[in-house]
Amino acid sequence: MVIQAAEPGDLPAVRRLLEAQHLPLDGVDEHVSTMVVAKEGSDVVGAATVELYADGALLRSVVVDPLVQGQGLGHRLSDAALSVARDRGTHTAFLLTTTAEKFFPKLGFEPIVRDEVPASVQASIEFQSACPASAVVMRKRLS
Repeated sequence: MVIQAAEPGDLPAVRRLLEAQHLPLDGVDEHVSTMVVAKEGSDVVGAATVELYADGALLRSVVVDPLVQGQGLGHRLSDAALSVARDRGTHTAFLLTTTAEKFFPKLGFEPIVRDEVPASVQASIEFQSACPASAVVMRKRLS
């Protein structure tokens, strides 16, 4: 399995994975330049994206095909996406989750309240409409 930068041609497969796992699709197409994908041969079997804002990054769309779950791929994809943010000078990453609040602390994320998220990140589609208000908000310092 290879993790690499996503290309526009990967989007249909990424969208199918997100739909199958009931994850938000809103805005994902606009962030292919900061998306990474896992490929097994030519098949996309996982993805993760960071949205970059003035005051931080938003990790989103971490998804792994159920057929390859349990192999550490979600961790590897998250690390690769966070490296994109770090390489572009971002010092803090945030995320919203309704299903993986036990997974992300293993990657160094800690739960926080929404008020601790910078306004530029809160203006994202994820915060504004894609994720419910009941979603857990988490933060990780990247530097």
